[in-house]
Amino acid sequence: MQKFLAFGILASVKTISHLFYWGKFQWITKTPNKPWKDAKLIVFLNHTSLYEPLFIQYLSLPFIWQIVKRVNVPGADTTLKRPLVGKFWKLMLPNISSVTRKKDESWSYYLESIKPDSLIMIAPEGRMKRPNGLDKFGKPMTVKGGVADILEKLDEGGMILCLSGGLHHVQAPGEIVPAIFKKIHMNLAYLDIKEYKQQFSHLTPRERKLKITQDLQEHLETNCPPNSPTSNRLNNSQNEKLQKSVTAMDVRTE
Repeated sequence: MQKFLAFGILASVKTISHLFYWGKFQWITKTPNKPWKDAKLIVFLNHTSLYEPLFIQYLSLPFIWQIVKRVNVPGADTTLKRPLVGKFWKLMLPNISSVTRKKDESWSYYLESIKPDSLIMIAPEGRMKRPNGLDKFGKPMTVKGGVADILEKLDEGGMILCLSGGLHHVQAPGEIVPAIFKKIHMNLAYLDIKEYKQQFSHLTPRERKLKITQDLQEHLETNCPPNSPTSNRLNNSQNEKLQKSVTAMDVRTE
């Protein structure tokens, strides 16, 4: 019953998105004929709004049903504890796991919950970008190392990077009512997980985690559609902070 309810919610969001938003979706890599069929990991980059389910308008109803059956999502505990928003996300994504920003075992528990048939969805920045290009604490938005931990548990299938153009023009953090009749843009990239991991196979686990995180950061900085009002480009000092945080094996997804 819960799965049918979740499917109904997602199908409704898809319909609403088609009615009120003009979507532009573009593949920027060579892809298989059916790139979503073998998808095991969906990485959402440039997290700007809780209204990002609007991008579901691009997905087919059969794939949305696969999401309902197989999805495994790490979600910020602060979001999931919110009375209305948290309840909505739990209804929409039945198997969403609460992960904290603290150095506790919540991330390890999440990794253990991944099954061979899981369809994993993650926003590896771990927090939302404000209109000034920073997070709510005034820190630069960077990819966290948790996505590299997930890749360690996957040996085949596809990783799809969903590179958002940003939704601050629809709803910025702190705003309640979304704007309608806006254009929403997303670039999509398909990466074969086995081939992607092979390029880092000669590295130690610590080095591999750093390189994967840096590579995804580069995708975030260079491959998002240009309609985002703020820049993702990091300066040198911010890049140094990124390297230090990953080297310290910060596996939390904030």
